[in-house]
Amino acid sequence: MAEQEEAKAPEAPTILRLSIERFRGIESLIWLPDPHVNVILGGGDAGKTTILDAIGLLLNPTNSTVISDADYWKRAPEAEFIIEAVLRLPPATEINEQRKASWPWEWDGEKAVIPNPDDEAPADASKEVYVLRVRGTTDCDLSYEICQPNGEFDHLSVSVRRKIGLIKLTGDDRNDRDLRLIQGSALDRLLADRSLRAKLAKEIGEKNVEDKLADPSKEKLANLDEQFGKQALPTGLGLGLVGGRGFSLNALIGLTADKLDIRLPLSNWGSGTRRLASLEIAASNHSELPITVVDEIERGLEPYRQRVLLRELVTAPTQTFITTHSVAAIKAAGGASIWYLSGDRKIGKLADATTPHMMKDPEAFLTRMAIVAEGATEVGFVKFLLLRAVTKAPLELGLWVTDGGGNDTTLNLLESLGKSGLKFSGFADDEGRAPQRWATLKGTLGDLLLQWPKGCLEENVIEHVTDGDLENFIANPDGESGERLRTLAVRLQIGDKSYAAILAAAGSPGNVRKLIIEAATGAVPDGIPDDQKKAFKSHGRVWFKSVSGGFELGSKMLQFNVWPELEDQLLPFLNAIRQSMDLPVIAKLPDE
Repeated sequence: MAEQEEAKAPEAPTILRLSIERFRGIESLIWLPDPHVNVILGGGDAGKTTILDAIGLLLNPTNSTVISDADYWKRAPEAEFIIEAVLRLPPATEINEQRKASWPWEWDGEKAVIPNPDDEAPADASKEVYVLRVRGTTDCDLSYEICQPNGEFDHLSVSVRRKIGLIKLTGDDRNDRDLRLIQGSALDRLLADRSLRAKLAKEIGEKNVEDKLADPSKEKLANLDEQFGKQALPTGLGLGLVGGRGFSLNALIGLTADKLDIRLPLSNWGSGTRRLASLEIAASNHSELPITVVDEIERGLEPYRQRVLLRELVTAPTQTFITTHSVAAIKAAGGASIWYLSGDRKIGKLADATTPHMMKDPEAFLTRMAIVAEGATEVGFVKFLLLRAVTKAPLELGLWVTDGGGNDTTLNLLESLGKSGLKFSGFADDEGRAPQRWATLKGTLGDLLLQWPKGCLEENVIEHVTDGDLENFIANPDGESGERLRTLAVRLQIGDKSYAAILAAAGSPGNVRKLIIEAATGAVPDGIPDDQKKAFKSHGRVWFKSVSGGFELGSKMLQFNVWPELEDQLLPFLNAIRQSMDLPVIAKLPDE
């Protein structure tokens, strides 16, 4: 795959490195995108659209863009913003055919470096790159520049930007302007008929527009003509195209299409059709291989049209940048490089090891912060903690708890995300396996990872329930204890499932506590026949082996005053999540 990308790279303009400094909500970001299709995932307001807008601004084929202080980091124009890219450019862009020569840099795999003048080997064309940037000045103007290897900056012209080529499909209705002949629109650039306005003016000027007026209006126009005559003003008044400063007749002209034998403006069709039409118009503007930017690919498109569009983009020999919140789009993005933009504006490539989980729970990669919990019990327990300690509406804040599917798979997933430079959160048991790997992961994630010092969640909560509370602890949220007491009686091999009988058979509250932990975790004691092991394992589902069971366990932790025993472990974890969501640290668990 990499060899294929290298082989086609010289044919199409390719961004190898993108640097954004102080642009809108991004203070600093460096990204090395892949040469083909790049799909950016992440939660709301993480900066996905900002990255695409930065590319669009850098390669803007016109000089008509107006910026404001809102385009600067913390609305501070005095600091300026800089969007810079290292690009591999084919000869068709004519980057070397300007009045002032643009000299290539050399790509070392991570950045542009100055070519070695003492190197007598022939230049490797595949490593030649150019550094282009756009700067938001302190006066809220845009300065387009080519960065030369000698440290000088030359003007980056519109003609070069147009030769590089940009197809941009935004996430709002601004694409509709490309369906009309507004100056600078894609349709206007495609048709490029500068004489159309004059032709239209002449055509309409020769028509007696006043004949189309209603009779009362005709009478008023005739009276006005009479008054003009009395004042020795020009007479023979009529209506025609007169124009005016800033008025463009062409802006009234747009694409139409037949629908049920009626010609309708294309702008009146569905939003998905309008977006795809805009994309086709933009693509028709380029005979070469332009860079494509599509924000919110799912906007206005049904899942089947999302799949068709993604398939077309993946098979095209060009570099493409896409953002999406669509599960259908993610599942259709085979062959694309998937990136995740975290809430702290760090972007990392999701490794292949994350693909199974992405297919199983794609929403984990469409949030600001995902917490990978080891199993269903942990998912419910963490959800309870988030409601109490972080926010009453976790989903609205962009928090998502996902089931890691077991201790080993949770470790593999978190490691894979960590290698991408991304910080997800984790919540897991200590099952005694891979201690060094877990320790390394803890060093990477810090308090965002909670792994119990020993044992599992159920053990760490139940062992702190006092002797006097054990009988009440057994009851489920409906106040029923029968099924859970039955699991304890089975393990004691007694017929009476009352708490008193179980306590008597166990010998002490401490032994009852141990018995509850075994039943709640589905542990199988030694010596149990093989044909009964499955039944013993199923005991956990009667207790807390479910999302609702984990939520119940969290509630019981507070109800039976276990929280003080676990606060030193759980509060740093919760505060790490709060900080990742730009919330202040708390000193204690808030009251309801």
